[in-house]
Amino acid sequence: MRRTVLSGRTVEGMRTVIAGGHGQIALRLERLLAARGDEVAGIIRKAEQADDLREAGAEPVVLDLESASVDEVAERLRGADAAVFAAGAGPGSGAARKDTVDKAAAVLFADAAVQAGVRRFVIVSSMGADPRHQGDEIFDVYLRAKGEADAYVRGLDALDWTILRPGQLTDDAGTGLVRLEARTGRGPIPRDDVAAVLAELVDTPATAGLTLELISGPAPVSVAVKSVAGN
Repeated sequence: MRRTVLSGRTVEGMRTVIAGGHGQIALRLERLLAARGDEVAGIIRKAEQADDLREAGAEPVVLDLESASVDEVAERLRGADAAVFAAGAGPGSGAARKDTVDKAAAVLFADAAVQAGVRRFVIVSSMGADPRHQGDEIFDVYLRAKGEADAYVRGLDALDWTILRPGQLTDDAGTGLVRLEARTGRGPIPRDDVAAVLAELVDTPATAGLTLELISGPAPVSVAVKSVAGN
């Protein structure tokens, strides 16, 4: 798991593969995982994004999750200790890509993790995600797509899944202080702090089976994660 020095011996870090590796949260997460000595790979669609991942300390893996097969994705996941789905169609995309990325790519990534034998699975969702969400605006379609992806992941007994639903994302500097609960109510959260929570969740398997909302709050990240994990 985590690379630490115990009685003079080094314990190797865990390997995490991140879908959507060039996203704003993913790049932050890659830096955090690499800095603590973990091995991290990020799946990206465009080869020109590779240098940004290398600068973050991550191995770039060029693969389009909208056209890849389960076998192809599973091959990239084989040998990993954890998988994080942080991909998204983005705010400028239409309804069709909410389905192909926010839903279908998440389902594909989860199926590939099962096939590759990667049990630890963390998915970055959205506050308000619900497969029964009503409305025809693009954001309504997005919330349904995220909700459907979450529901699919919850049904996979072969995964030790955790679903993280951040509030309104900001580019403010992270404070390291959050509120992480089953229900937090709406509120902002810096992307820095989302990444910090993800880094803790990845190797806290005691949070498996939980769907968690995240906003800025009073608790240090490590304390908040340990609290929901029951420690």
